[in-house]
Amino acid sequence: MRKSYGLLGLLMTLVFVLGACAPATASPTAAPAATNTEAAPMPTATEAMAAPTETTAAPAIDCTGVTSGDSLSVMYQWTGSEEESFNTIAGPFLDACGVALSAEATRDAAVLDTRVKSTPPDILFWPSSAIISLYSDKMQDLSAMGANTDNYASFWVTDGTVNGKLLTLPAKADIKTIIWYSPAQFAAFGYTVPTTFDELKTLVDKMVADGNVPWAMGFESGAATGWTGSDFIQDLLLTQQGPDYVKGIISGSVAYDDTGVQDAYGVYYPWASDPKYTVGGATGTVNTGFLDAIYQVFSDPPQAMMVKQSGFAGGEIVKQYPNLVYGTDFDFFQFPGAQGMQGGADYMFAFSNSPAASAFIKYLTSAEGGKNWAAAGFDISPNLAAAGNYPDAQLAKRADMLANAKGFTPDIGDTLGDPFQSAEWKAIIAVVQGSDIATELQTVAAAQQQSLGQ
Repeated sequence: MRKSYGLLGLLMTLVFVLGACAPATASPTAAPAATNTEAAPMPTATEAMAAPTETTAAPAIDCTGVTSGDSLSVMYQWTGSEEESFNTIAGPFLDACGVALSAEATRDAAVLDTRVKSTPPDILFWPSSAIISLYSDKMQDLSAMGANTDNYASFWVTDGTVNGKLLTLPAKADIKTIIWYSPAQFAAFGYTVPTTFDELKTLVDKMVADGNVPWAMGFESGAATGWTGSDFIQDLLLTQQGPDYVKGIISGSVAYDDTGVQDAYGVYYPWASDPKYTVGGATGTVNTGFLDAIYQVFSDPPQAMMVKQSGFAGGEIVKQYPNLVYGTDFDFFQFPGAQGMQGGADYMFAFSNSPAASAFIKYLTSAEGGKNWAAAGFDISPNLAAAGNYPDAQLAKRADMLANAKGFTPDIGDTLGDPFQSAEWKAIIAVVQGSDIATELQTVAAAQQQSLGQ
């Protein structure tokens, strides 16, 4: 469930630094109305005067400059159902403008590098904006191509702007800054969903006083054991410090052994190690599989009241407990007090400003593009016009949370890659098992500098 793009991790740091320095043919004709061989009666003069004037709605998709038969090449990592969803989204544009689409799917950064340096795709979708530092000289300004930035939160535009040019916007995203729970269990014990971090801490203590275990935590994930702990720590940092602080860790302006990071670990340690707070105490946290931790909250009887996990948890809950109903038996709320969201995103880049490429960018960033992306149910569209068009209530709720966020940060470990990521996971495990926080974080801070090449 967790994707790591270590090959590109180091490069993301440059994006935040550079970003900080940043200050067709005619539109398609509507289909003709069906022909009726029986002549309609002529209206009377009174009827003609009373009849409202009929206006033609502006076309939803702008094909300006495009000639039917123009080609558009795209590249992405999507396959299977994800690729089918993208085709569904692109379909209205291709039909309206008469564009022929050629697509290539790869997860190999080396393949991408070869393509960009030889014959780059017109449009690229990639799960990291770090590639800006590699290919910025080949990338087009999306604003100059007609991207509608009014449909995006300002932080997306700021983060995607380098040296005054908008080089990327997110096509889709998912969020991790959420906590899953059972509304039925909360109601049974008289618990209410917390809206501030202080309320969360009070709720956790109330659960303990009632004899309930607040948290289910599971680190076990093979070679990636510990990643759920790093996600929790990052949400604590977003709550206690904010998105700019997290970006500072990624850029290196904030050392990982800073007092703010130590404070986050100080909050996390008892929750993840004391059996009063988490199922099985430290041993349970370290040895429980991350999926099993999700199940613990929704078992009968439940072993814990809450689990912090990404959006995919909803699907896993239904797989394990098919009779549970969303909104009644399971639901989620935003991590209380978080000043931003962490998660993953697939960003779009343009290597061509051809009429077809420009029209596609205009479409995807338009209200129509946002609506169609949401309707396809392909994760969350950061395009604000997507609101109200999701077929799934969980997606709609997560999209609303993202739309109202104050910022967005990628996963720190995924971004910096190794040796930082491995060092962070090892430190989290060690801290949960009782090691000194300051000592462990010094080791991670050293690995942070290595990942940054400093």
